[in-house]
Amino acid sequence: MNPIKAFVGTLSTTDKHIVNTAKESIYDIEINSLKGDAVMLNDYKGKYILFVNVASKCGFTPQYRELQQLFEKYNDKLVVIGIPCNQFGRQEPGNAKDIEEFCELNYGVSFLITEKIDVKGSNQHPLYKWLTTKALNGKQNSTVKWNFQKYLVDKDGEFLDYFFSITKPTNSRITKYIQ
Repeated sequence: MNPIKAFVGTLSTTDKHIVNTAKESIYDIEINSLKGDAVMLNDYKGKYILFVNVASKCGFTPQYRELQQLFEKYNDKLVVIGIPCNQFGRQEPGNAKDIEEFCELNYGVSFLITEKIDVKGSNQHPLYKWLTTKALNGKQNSTVKWNFQKYLVDKDGEFLDYFFSITKPTNSRITKYIQ
């Protein structure tokens, strides 16, 4: 059993309420790379992290180019993580190899691409539960509306903001946090 859950079980009702209102750390969430290797978000402490649900057959797919530019420009203080998702118009039907080849060949992507996951619904990945739930991220609730919605976390793992698909990756609404 998780030692934190075991500890919480020993608390009074009042103390449990205090513990239960505390947010979770993004650094404790597990996700795999596109190649199946564990990605330790904890390794990115001290850097901003921009999470983007991506798809290869979307009208916003050219944003891969700007995501790569953003990653290259701020790579000393920013990590870009592309997260394939097939929940919006079935616009990411490929397997891991298809996705990797598409990103490299068409956009020269060198930033991290993870395994394909669900970003909403009953099979929502824990990462997106954290990103979209105020009780977990400590800041605000949101709903992923479409491919290429962006979520920004600061150097200490604190949720900063989210941006709809129409916000380009190099938009000042995003870069103002990183500069």
